[in-house]
Amino acid sequence: MNKILLVEDDEALGLAIEFSLKNEGYEVVRATSVKEAKCQFDEQAFDLAILDIGLPDGNGYDLCLHFKQQNDTSVVFLTALDEEANVVMGLDIGGDDYITKPFRVKELMSRVKVQLRKQARLEAYSKILTSENIQLDLNLIKCYKDQESIPLTNLEYKLLLAFMTNAHKALTRDELLMKITNDDEVFFDENTLSVYIRRLRDKVEVDPKKPQFIVTERGIGYRWSKDVSSK
Repeated sequence: MNKILLVEDDEALGLAIEFSLKNEGYEVVRATSVKEAKCQFDEQAFDLAILDIGLPDGNGYDLCLHFKQQNDTSVVFLTALDEEANVVMGLDIGGDDYITKPFRVKELMSRVKVQLRKQARLEAYSKILTSENIQLDLNLIKCYKDQESIPLTNLEYKLLLAFMTNAHKALTRDELLMKITNDDEVFFDENTLSVYIRRLRDKVEVDPKKPQFIVTERGIGYRWSKDVSSK
């Protein structure tokens, strides 16, 4: 299920968009300010962000820059400003689409689907993820440390993939469980997850007792703390 961050301070419009997105099967987290949106983004992984330009404590442009500095989450801007300069500014700083108010909800839903399809295609083309001395080959389904192959179980591979595709993002235990079980009928609880985290650290860390890649975020879950590039 794709997760979307919706940042809109107009209560009525925000609720309408949130309802429509959920009706399409998306998981939605709604924020009404720059501060709240940054907190949500820094604590969770999102596939798409829908950003209002005018917000009570800042603007959507600043949010877009903040998001793009961390990863390449797709961004769709919402605004009442339709001047060309505003459109160009939004796209130049990394925005992927721009829709002017008032708009039809169906049009927004179509644009959301387009961005999610584009992102899925880009992820499909990115076959090798690299983070310092760790490489994950998505085509061969293999992991390498210092160019030497590391044997991973299927669940360990899924766990590492979840971390590396959400670098610098704090992932909750529930999010990790969903990503690695993928709705399969597999018995998995938090204790089992802790075991797999420990096993994975044993394989990728130089010193598993002082992890540099998979760090614990107390009260939240875990985070891959290193930059990740793809090719």
